[in-house]
Amino acid sequence: MTLIKDIVTHLERIAPLQLQENYDNSGFLIGNIDEKVNNILVCLDCTEAVIDEAIKKQCNLIISHHPIIFKGLKKITGSNYIEKTILKAIQNGISIYAIHTNLDNVLQNGVNSKIAEKLMLKNLKVLRNAPSQLAKLITFVPNEYADKVREALFAAGAGKIGNYDSCSFNTEGKGTFKANENANPFKGEINKLHFENEIKIETVFPVFLKNKIISALQSAHPYEEVAYDIFMMLNTSNYVGSGIVGEFQNSLKVTEFLNLLKRNMNLDVIKYTQFDKEIKKVAICGGSGSFLLEDAKSAGADAFVTSDFKYHEFFDGENNILICDIGHYESEQFTKELIIEIIKNKFPNFAPVLTETKTNPVKYFY
Repeated sequence: MTLIKDIVTHLERIAPLQLQENYDNSGFLIGNIDEKVNNILVCLDCTEAVIDEAIKKQCNLIISHHPIIFKGLKKITGSNYIEKTILKAIQNGISIYAIHTNLDNVLQNGVNSKIAEKLMLKNLKVLRNAPSQLAKLITFVPNEYADKVREALFAAGAGKIGNYDSCSFNTEGKGTFKANENANPFKGEINKLHFENEIKIETVFPVFLKNKIISALQSAHPYEEVAYDIFMMLNTSNYVGSGIVGEFQNSLKVTEFLNLLKRNMNLDVIKYTQFDKEIKKVAICGGSGSFLLEDAKSAGADAFVTSDFKYHEFFDGENNILICDIGHYESEQFTKELIIEIIKNKFPNFAPVLTETKTNPVKYFY
């Protein structure tokens, strides 16, 4: 039996909530996280029509990219579409989970990497690296307990660096201590200086796992008083941040690139700027991305694919980069596919449902 919290736990392993922007409200928003999952409906935006679809298809969990509760609610009376959607979800026992900017901000299995996949870009890197949010743990363990402590730390989430896990550095040395009358020493005698052969273990962990890491350390360590140091790291992360930049194998002419973009992203229209060079390197930001224009230029991108550029911001391209505004909904449309892939990779017996409800509020007249 799969519970809603099992799905949530897996999603948050891929895109931890701590990676969301400070204005965001990703996470479990409505419902009972301990309920059994009947089926899952995946959407970009949760509306009343999406709730109706979930009811019809017997889905008791909706996973939405955009949070239906974004700003604080002071009442739920059904006076607007947000309140109506929330009321209908609660009345019909439907839970709602949002995975928004935390999914935007991961390099692997993220919103932008999905766009890059559609455009067949290679050599992907984060466009604007985020602070690492990593800490370093140093602890000292009797030789014969080093393996047990290391394994406990790794199981709790320590030791992950990019595509590698179980990372640590280990140094042999001698520890000293003298237990007083109130102690119950694992080794040594009361009021007698003791020398112990120990392993110094160094590893890293995400800051938001601090309590879990310390708990794992103290549970696995044999000493009554566990000695450890924690240091904040100033490194930036190569795997977390805003936007992505990648490359084509071969350069494309502007018209070739625009045709590829239109075809592979299922677009009806593209707003773009003047650019007189070929396209090799492309920066991407799903959703609103004008704040990354200078980052795209600094990265040497020939084109920047995003949405929600204001009129005067298009001038900032200055013929140094091809700005392509493809629309907010359009830039994130394949996020639904991505979420389904993430779920099915972990829960192959589930068949999450891709919403058929059109939620893009922007219409085009041709």
